[in-house]
Amino acid sequence: MKKFGKEEGLLAQKSKLKLLPHRAAEDEDSTKFIILTLLSIACIIGVLVASGVLYCLRHQSHHRLKEKLSALGTDTSSDATAAYQELCRQRMAVKSSDRPEPLHTSRVNSVSSQFSDGPIASPSTRSSTSSWCEEPVQSNMDISTGHMILSYMEDHLKNKNRLEKEWEALCAYQAEPNATTIAQKEENVQKNRSQSVVTYDHSRICLKAENSHDNSDYINASPIMDHDPRNPAYIATQGPLPATVADFWQMVWENGCVVIVMLTPLTENGVKQCYHYWPDEGSNLYHIYEVNLVSEHIWCEDFLVRSFYLKNLQTNETRTVTQFHFLSWHDQKVPASTRSLLDFRRYNTKHNSLFNTNLGNYLYRKHFIFYIRTGERSLN
Repeated sequence: MKKFGKEEGLLAQKSKLKLLPHRAAEDEDSTKFIILTLLSIACIIGVLVASGVLYCLRHQSHHRLKEKLSALGTDTSSDATAAYQELCRQRMAVKSSDRPEPLHTSRVNSVSSQFSDGPIASPSTRSSTSSWCEEPVQSNMDISTGHMILSYMEDHLKNKNRLEKEWEALCAYQAEPNATTIAQKEENVQKNRSQSVVTYDHSRICLKAENSHDNSDYINASPIMDHDPRNPAYIATQGPLPATVADFWQMVWENGCVVIVMLTPLTENGVKQCYHYWPDEGSNLYHIYEVNLVSEHIWCEDFLVRSFYLKNLQTNETRTVTQFHFLSWHDQKVPASTRSLLDFRRYNTKHNSLFNTNLGNYLYRKHFIFYIRTGERSLN
């Protein structure tokens, strides 16, 4: 019996020894699982903390950028701001009372007479209205684009000669191709205000010769691209001459222009800058195009607005054309304030007797503003 009991004890001990490795393996697997779980939790916490820190940094950077841009944007005259607000209040008061404003009409006629070749007309009984509206400024600019624009402007402030160098490079630029044989033809020379500023053969506005008063398709005007090269956004042309007024209105009609922006006075320092191509009162006939002055209104000391009915006598169609006449940009000078100039940003037809200076600057500013408002990254 004792021998049998000893054998049973040995068997029990052997079975226990066999179970020990299995338990050790299970304990090791459990420890690995716990360690992996803790590491995963630590990684998740680290990612969350890093995301929070990154968000705070971006938010702080965005806030600083807004402060800098607002500081740059508020660099205007307080007097000009107050005058502009007062003008808006006066317009709202006139609308609410629905009463005529004789003082305003006299100001229109006095300013108009300064830029007219004809006698001073009596005050008109026509109403002075316009479709001008206050447009909300909506910007899609992201942080990186804002940083790029801000650094670009800061670099210009640090490097005082950079703008001058860019202008010299622009003046030295030669377009390719740059042939101007059509503009220099004998029958077209008299239609150019300056023989040094003419259109290129490959990019010019062509009139319908069958509708022209002299069976010619030539006018000294060129299409200008904006952000979309497939569709010209503007037409740049010289101030009309007495012989090209009919061509000018034909171009306006055939290209569906609804807005004209005039950047030059009719006469400056005794020199003719542009022919008076619209009627002061009533209507004038230019070949087959009848132009009727509907209203004339002055918005501020810098520009006035005229509204015309343009009628094609061949088709009896009538369209409305609005002219914005800028008065504060004199030859070889710059406007005293850019406030009113920067309001011009929605127009289709541009004309100026020296459109290689004033008009080029105007279109560049409008093009630059478009890039800022849409968040484009390339400033060419």
